[in-house]
Amino acid sequence: MNVVFMGTPDFAVPSLNAIAQHHNVLAVFTQPDKPVGRKMVMTPPDVKVCAQELSIPVYQPVKLREGDNHKIIRELNPDVIVVVAYGQILPENILNIPKYGCINVHGSLLPKYRGAAPIQWSVLNGDTVTGVTTMYMEKGLDTGDILLKEEYEIGINETAGEVFDNLAMLGGELIIKTLEYAQNGMLKPIKQDDSLSSYAKMLDKSMCKIDFSKTNKEVHNKVRGLYPWPIASTVFNGKVLKIFETRLADGKGKPGEVISTNPLTVACGEGAVVVNSVQLQGKKRMDSNAFLQGHKISIGTIIGD
Repeated sequence: MNVVFMGTPDFAVPSLNAIAQHHNVLAVFTQPDKPVGRKMVMTPPDVKVCAQELSIPVYQPVKLREGDNHKIIRELNPDVIVVVAYGQILPENILNIPKYGCINVHGSLLPKYRGAAPIQWSVLNGDTVTGVTTMYMEKGLDTGDILLKEEYEIGINETAGEVFDNLAMLGGELIIKTLEYAQNGMLKPIKQDDSLSSYAKMLDKSMCKIDFSKTNKEVHNKVRGLYPWPIASTVFNGKVLKIFETRLADGKGKPGEVISTNPLTVACGEGAVVVNSVQLQGKKRMDSNAFLQGHKISIGTIIGD
């Protein structure tokens, strides 16, 4: 099949690589390069880097609906457009170009978790199962007919970053299967049940503060759901203490109370969490044993506000 691929972040790279191995990728559309880091170095999207390595032409329109983009895609005349975390809504005149339609790879089991951060919210909410869905694209946000799904079990200690990487690979496998089904006339689109839908809003730094009055499962889910960004945090001696990794533990105490220093264990509203990896404001990330060597914390210390 002749394919136009649209995607931007690392989540889309396995899908692009897989498609390039099985089909003819005519062009890649991705977001413009952006300044990254404190030095604001202009950095290309991961999909652009991958496309250049594969010698595929790259287009980076600021807005897909403007300029000559419709004309360019119409002249490319793709059999299908595949979209994976592109970051722009496709206008109707582009949706109508390919004979096999526009197919999206989404990191959840739709209609659950439509929106920008489905993987992170599945972990934040303590889900044990998530997956990827391929669907036909339409004007709404992740509302198109479902084509294929593949489930994925989330481990109790698995972070959003780990689930992200695994679903990215799963998405690459599922899009190949979906394109095969499309080419052979085997797809059976299913309408989404809007009554079962939920929305996964984007993460931001206002979500980082840990509330130790929550259960240990809720605290643990927050820590792993906000990793690798924006990172759950609390306060220690007036400074922000980022917490990168926890484990569930038994124990009782006041919320935020240190109930053990071997290993570092903090009480929650119900149960406790072992804190394995931290970073104090102005310092480097370290394991909790190294942190305790530099900071004398006694049992009964309260962490947090």
